[in-house]
Amino acid sequence: MPEDQALPPEVEGGEATERMLQILSTSARLFATAGYEGTSMRDIAQACGISKSLLYHHFADKDEIFARITLGSTRELVQFVEARLPEGATASARLRAFMVATGEYFQRYRWAWIASTTAFWNDPQQRRHAERMLWRDRYEGLVRSLIQQAIEAGEIRPLDVPLAGRLVLSALNWMHRWHKPDQGMPAPEVAAEYFDMIFSGLRASDQGLPPGRPEG
Repeated sequence: MPEDQALPPEVEGGEATERMLQILSTSARLFATAGYEGTSMRDIAQACGISKSLLYHHFADKDEIFARITLGSTRELVQFVEARLPEGATASARLRAFMVATGEYFQRYRWAWIASTTAFWNDPQQRRHAERMLWRDRYEGLVRSLIQQAIEAGEIRPLDVPLAGRLVLSALNWMHRWHKPDQGMPAPEVAAEYFDMIFSGLRASDQGLPPGRPEG
């Protein structure tokens, strides 16, 4: 299976058969490109090269497929990133690891990421929204905690932690709108560059601030 069509382990887990994994992977790509409303069970069956009756044998309806992809992806993102934070490292090093791990997850599970992100903001029926919000809050809480730790350690200057967290997540979450897996630098490298730009700044070290801009 191509890397950018793979499913996170949380989605693949359980008693999933090879056929079910094919359906989920294909569905993730369809949901990512056409959206939930623009994808039908017939579309999924045709893309998988199977009959609708066989599709319904594995899944009760489109919502079950959609929920398994989107909820599983949100949950797996958090667990994937948490597992890659280096123990005993500085807060800023752990923050960088958070961003790079997010880029790695995006690169590995691109279609599931896009489907899940689209569902998070645009799902009119709020399917499993409450549970996705719990995992999303845990993910956002983690980056805020790392920023706060870096401030307390004197590694970055005091700043508005929630605002800084939104800046980090906005940069990472927007990648799917422009990043092409076969062009330019890999997503984890993009995330590392984002870290350097955000936390080292864009200004040359010997340059002052523009007129009228206070320090700090």
